[in-house]
Amino acid sequence: MAGNRELDTATNTETTGHEWDGIKELDTPMPRWWLLTFYATIIWGVIYVILFPAWPLIHAATPGLLGYSSRVEAAKEIADAEAANAPLDQALMATDISGDEANPELLAYATAGGGAVFRNNCSQCHGAGAAGARGFPNLLDDDWLWGGTAADIEQTVTHGIRYEQDDDTRFSQMPAFGDILSSEEINQLVNYVRSLSGLDHDSALTQEGSVLFADNCASCHGEDGKGSYDFGAPNLTDSIWLYGSDPDTLRETITNARFGIMPAFQGRLSADDIRKVAIYVHTLGGGQ
Repeated sequence: MAGNRELDTATNTETTGHEWDGIKELDTPMPRWWLLTFYATIIWGVIYVILFPAWPLIHAATPGLLGYSSRVEAAKEIADAEAANAPLDQALMATDISGDEANPELLAYATAGGGAVFRNNCSQCHGAGAAGARGFPNLLDDDWLWGGTAADIEQTVTHGIRYEQDDDTRFSQMPAFGDILSSEEINQLVNYVRSLSGLDHDSALTQEGSVLFADNCASCHGEDGKGSYDFGAPNLTDSIWLYGSDPDTLRETITNARFGIMPAFQGRLSADDIRKVAIYVHTLGGGQ
């Protein structure tokens, strides 16, 4: 191709000898500033590889002459933040949770920290805004299965619900009435339960359903159906439903029961982080 090189008269620049469809390529050198920048990046790359971790090995990367570690840097920043917050954390744990909420400084500190804890550990189930989802309680309303005081919430976060790895977890079990009652009796119960909250129902079935409810359900949900914190039994007279109130969903619930589990965060979170998130949840608007 060198034999095809020629001088382009329009630019007075020699061509490379390449030509395509009548278009000839000029042999224009790259700008000096560009070449100098390119060479500088090569030199910087070599220096960086020598000074900082760069080459991946089997278990780690080459440490570099400076011994820099982003993990060590992050750990130091976290330790510095914890040291700065230590007096507030100690004050937070020095009294009961109701006393923390009565202290404006501690309340502001706890809600700020609790919000971060919630987003990292709780929002996956309860939602970023804590509005819940099917099978996961809404934490914004005033309907609570196990009690909505700040102390109740702290207990729940600490030990979980039906979390068998924690001896102090809150535990209850709804029977699967499909093994106890006939399909017709379950249908009667469905209609009676719907009647408790004013939903459409078959009035002819509710009378038998009321007897079945008194015999099988009232011990946990109460004779009036308003539930019990002692058993985590939901209130069946309001319009708040964890799994749904349509006949098919209620039939499924009564037939096969529900067994929602919340993990215990004791051991996963520090005691002060548990208190912070309990206060945060309590202040969302639905706490008792």
